[in-house]
Amino acid sequence: MTFLRTSVFALAAFAATPTLADLTLYSGRGEPLVAPIIEAFTAQTGITVNVRYAGTAELAVLLQEEGDASPADLYWAQDAAALGSVVDLFAPLPEALVADVPTAYRDAENRWVATSGRGRVLAYSTERVDAAELPASIFDLTDEKWNGRIALPATNGSFLAHVTAMRVTHGEEATAEWLAGIAANNPVAVRNNTAGIQAIGDGEADVAVTNNYYLNRFLNRDAEFPVSQTLFANEGDIGNLLLVAGMGVLNSSDQQEQAQAFIEFLLSPAAQQYFTGEVSEFPIIPGTIVTRQDINLDDVIRVAPEVDLNTIGDLEGTLEMIRAAGLL
Repeated sequence: MTFLRTSVFALAAFAATPTLADLTLYSGRGEPLVAPIIEAFTAQTGITVNVRYAGTAELAVLLQEEGDASPADLYWAQDAAALGSVVDLFAPLPEALVADVPTAYRDAENRWVATSGRGRVLAYSTERVDAAELPASIFDLTDEKWNGRIALPATNGSFLAHVTAMRVTHGEEATAEWLAGIAANNPVAVRNNTAGIQAIGDGEADVAVTNNYYLNRFLNRDAEFPVSQTLFANEGDIGNLLLVAGMGVLNSSDQQEQAQAFIEFLLSPAAQQYFTGEVSEFPIIPGTIVTRQDINLDDVIRVAPEVDLNTIGDLEGTLEMIRAAGLL
């Protein structure tokens, strides 16, 4: 993490809030990914961040149950659907704080803001799948040729957001049919995206729809790891969804300034560089230098469907559809 500790600490433009107090963060983002940037924020500002790590959807449900009694000051979700499901619990962010973030990557009323982006891609075995046979659309995964070959993290936050976006763009009936088709193909159940990539490498599955950055972690450890990834060939296909991780400040928090300072830190050039360079995600601040990646941001934007991230907050409805399909 040398890059982080040299560049993030050099943020001369960041102004710490005058009164320091601990923050409580509910993080649906994994500890290995975000702990370094949280530690950098504390070192820079003197503000301690106490983190509760759990699944994004799990924390969204917890926030709904806790309501105004929640001890959380901030909620960091790995997808906009989870943020949308609790958006009424968030305090609007100052326009000056989020002005550099394109409106497509924040709530219409600035109640949450994206911190990084990720493209949905198709990972596949380089040993058992010919690139020429890869599906051109995510809807082609219901073909019986993929029976028993799909790794599926049915409870993963990104998958839930993806299915919710499918409901918005293609309707309830088409989405239900797709889920039923996936279920009929006897997918290999995995707990998350990392496990999906591992299942392909271990020969337990051949393909998985995942986020673009997971495979890079495996290839960084083993350049010969037998998995590759690609975008779906059909431009505008819902399979090529561009998702974001994002954050909101709880209305109930009595540390609004410190919480906003943390978001300001995450939107800084050096923090954005951390997300692109260390995590292999995409920046949401225009002009950020992007480290060379196998899935290019320009290509993702070119083939991504147009989906208003403010419309994909019905996680409970999506969970009901997934249960009805027999995938849970």
